[in-house]
Amino acid sequence: MQHEITEKSRLLNSKGVLSHPGWAKDLLFEYDRNDIKAPKFKIKEWDYYCVLNENVGASFTIADNGYMGFVAVTVLDFDKPEEISGDLITFFPVGAFNMPSTSKSGDVIFENKKISLKFLRWKEARIIEINFANFKNSQALRGKILLSHPNSYETMAIATPFHRNKHAFYYNQKVNCMPAKGELTIGDRKIEFNPGTSFGVLDWGRGVWTYDNTWYWGSASGKVNGNLFGFNIGYGFGDTSKATENLIFYNGNVHKLDQVEFHIPTDSFLKPWKFSSNDSRFKMDFMPIIDRNSNTNLLFLQSDQHQVFGRFSGKAVLDDGQEIIIKDFPGFAEKVNNRW
Repeated sequence: MQHEITEKSRLLNSKGVLSHPGWAKDLLFEYDRNDIKAPKFKIKEWDYYCVLNENVGASFTIADNGYMGFVAVTVLDFDKPEEISGDLITFFPVGAFNMPSTSKSGDVIFENKKISLKFLRWKEARIIEINFANFKNSQALRGKILLSHPNSYETMAIATPFHRNKHAFYYNQKVNCMPAKGELTIGDRKIEFNPGTSFGVLDWGRGVWTYDNTWYWGSASGKVNGNLFGFNIGYGFGDTSKATENLIFYNGNVHKLDQVEFHIPTDSFLKPWKFSSNDSRFKMDFMPIIDRNSNTNLLFLQSDQHQVFGRFSGKAVLDDGQEIIIKDFPGFAEKVNNRW
């Protein structure tokens, strides 16, 4: 069952429970952290951007996870291949990051002596600005990337409850297929993003999670025969009986998929993966290049992540039956287990 939400409403009712679990083509639910009935230190709010082309990529995270704040940047080189990551952890921000209640307006800014990372809204665009001292071998990472996305374009938004806790929920939006223009520098090395070949995705998340969860997520954005194309696939947490987050993006419109399964090799994340859907509308092979693996273990907090970057080849079928065939299409897929 794929319950589509088509009208605006409050995300949570007066009891702090999701009003209408389901998916939508825009942020129709109004999120307000003051409506949440769970303890404030359990509220998790993040913005994550990833920008890729065939040769290089970069990702940026600002997350206020209640009892832990997390700011991170990763630079990827698919030709070497190589990934360089830097991060910063703070304790008990509990809302101090002032994350906006919507992705449509408001800036997200984190600054201290080590790092300045900004996510800025400007007209129909998003701007990422980074100044990260001592990012690699005493060299700073600096730069600016502009991501374009017309307000008329549809996105993926989903409100997911959890079986074990009526006050737990996840409100998530994925904004795919954003042409990227900009440049990053590490020392004297320049990394360029051209809007004809480079595309970004935003993962915007707000919610209260249960303690132990495993999720699977995959994403890709680009162009096929001159047309904007991308997809978002995922599962593994919460009660998805009302809706899944699986869909295709094509020229500003979304096409809903039902269930998608990740077929991951059991002995190595760097061996080829496969993806399939129960409605036969999504079938992909995935050739990994880089496994960005991190395992943060802070006693009762643990995050074991395998975010694998590579290239997709296969087919996706739109709502009208049109088949989109892709080959060596840049993207990523991940398996993450969090105890948080």
